[in-house]
Amino acid sequence: MSILFSSRLFFIGLFLFLPAVLIQAQEKMNDKMSEHPKHIMHMPSDLKWADGPASLPMGVKVAILEGDMTKPGPFTVRVKFPANYKISPHWHPGVEHVTVLSGSFYMGLGDVLEESKATKITLGGFAAMEKETHHFAFTKEEAEIQLHGVGPWGITYVNPADDPRNKTNQ
Repeated sequence: MSILFSSRLFFIGLFLFLPAVLIQAQEKMNDKMSEHPKHIMHMPSDLKWADGPASLPMGVKVAILEGDMTKPGPFTVRVKFPANYKISPHWHPGVEHVTVLSGSFYMGLGDVLEESKATKITLGGFAAMEKETHHFAFTKEEAEIQLHGVGPWGITYVNPADDPRNKTNQ
């Protein structure tokens, strides 16, 4: 048998065998990924939407992507707001990061919700606020944002009467 013929047989075998090995390696890697809960991937169609927390006015929907907002550590959530939704002036105990995924989201600084002083954050826009920054937010159209930070997350309204948890007629 010539060296040329042996080489051809080797390469033919390699090309026939290699795809099976690569598929098997990918399957093992997929199995390993499921063993590591720190590796998170979500497709939009797989998100589980629920009513927002009692600390926000009714009508908002939330999907948890990562973490537990009530515990120390990083968290990421998606939030869907209906049109004409308002969150009265408030602050958070930690840094808050917001990215607009659809529609537009208005945010402003201060202790009074003054629409004329808000900034319209459009699709792809981003905002970050340091902890305890007094701010407000609202929508004019349906909007979806991604919110992330480090928990535990909380919201303290500047005026306690604005806190939905203090309202008995919800």
